[in-house]
Amino acid sequence: MEQESIRVKYFGVLISLLQERQAFLEEIRQGVRLTHKIISLLVCSSLFIAIYGGIIGAYHSWMQALSSAVKLPALYLITLLICLPTLYFSNIIFGSKRTFGQHFALVLTAVSVTSVLLFSFAPITLFFLITTNNYQFVILLNVIIFALTGLIGIYSLYNASSVILEQDNQGSQTRKKVIQGWLFLYAFVGSQLGWTLRPFFGAPDSVFQLFREREGNFYLSVLQSLGYILGIR
Repeated sequence: MEQESIRVKYFGVLISLLQERQAFLEEIRQGVRLTHKIISLLVCSSLFIAIYGGIIGAYHSWMQALSSAVKLPALYLITLLICLPTLYFSNIIFGSKRTFGQHFALVLTAVSVTSVLLFSFAPITLFFLITTNNYQFVILLNVIIFALTGLIGIYSLYNASSVILEQDNQGSQTRKKVIQGWLFLYAFVGSQLGWTLRPFFGAPDSVFQLFREREGNFYLSVLQSLGYILGIR
């Protein structure tokens, strides 16, 4: 009974976001049960992302699986915490009346959508981890998955912001531009932070490392992996 109550308490909120999106966003706009929504979305999204992190980390070892199960949710949460004040204060300056909690809930809806998509890709990722030994292919496959799920999450955030943040006043168009610029900032910070927190996979012939030395950047690494697969040195 207690487990059933937990599922209803937390996952019911996530299901409500996915199935009754407009009504859910309208409740955030009105501030209805905001704390409960924030906690529920945090719990559900962290769990789904942790599961995916554990799967990709298992490509290397159980230690990497455990590390990635912690670091991957941390990546999304830390990115959110770094970028959220910029979104909040920028909107406040241009006339928004929404609270910090409403902004927090808004961004969490996007993280939750991304987490559900990552969870849905977990069986595909697991299949390729089991059936291939090509490390560079695994890296690129997951870059594509993370990019795709991230873009869908960002798109959902942009649509949600029009419900929660916009109001019929002089600053609404300016705030829309603020959101557009902030989305690029969010994606840029997230990708670079992911590079800083690596490894999430761990090369098969390497020893376990919690963190690697900071060198290069995320975008250069993707180009190098693509060049390796295409035979370009």
